[in-house]
Amino acid sequence: MVPISVFERTVTTRDAGETRALGAALAAFAQAGDVLCLEGELGAGKTQLAKGFGAGLGIDDPIVSPSFILMAEYRGRLPLFHLDLYRLGGAAEALDGGLLDEREGGGVTVVEWAERLGAARPAGRLDVIIEGSGDEPRSIRLRPTDTNHRRYLAVVR
Repeated sequence: MVPISVFERTVTTRDAGETRALGAALAAFAQAGDVLCLEGELGAGKTQLAKGFGAGLGIDDPIVSPSFILMAEYRGRLPLFHLDLYRLGGAAEALDGGLLDEREGGGVTVVEWAERLGAARPAGRLDVIIEGSGDEPRSIRLRPTDTNHRRYLAVVR
């Protein structure tokens, strides 16, 4: 059996528009119950990717980082649950606050600052690791942690 970790792809985006376009392309593969865990430093483009993902789901509402409300819900082809864990100290705060629950199974959950969940991250997910900030290009690694999320890799040929 081949380890899942060999099934990953890296994409380079040169600006926010390309990062949003990648998000929109990923959304074409979205299915109910999917979880995308976004990681990267402040200003890396996590919210830009989430905006593109929302647009790809047909969401017309402006998607903004829910840093102060922690979670925003949007209606599109699938419901989008957009979480931002930047202000949280760790997984216990997210879990105790009910930010991750069974109703999200009917839509797609996109989690910014997902590394704050640590071992509490869902076992089945697509990790999206963004490296770079400012005006430099972004290196975006797509790493599925299960066979179900491998379909997202089709966005990168």
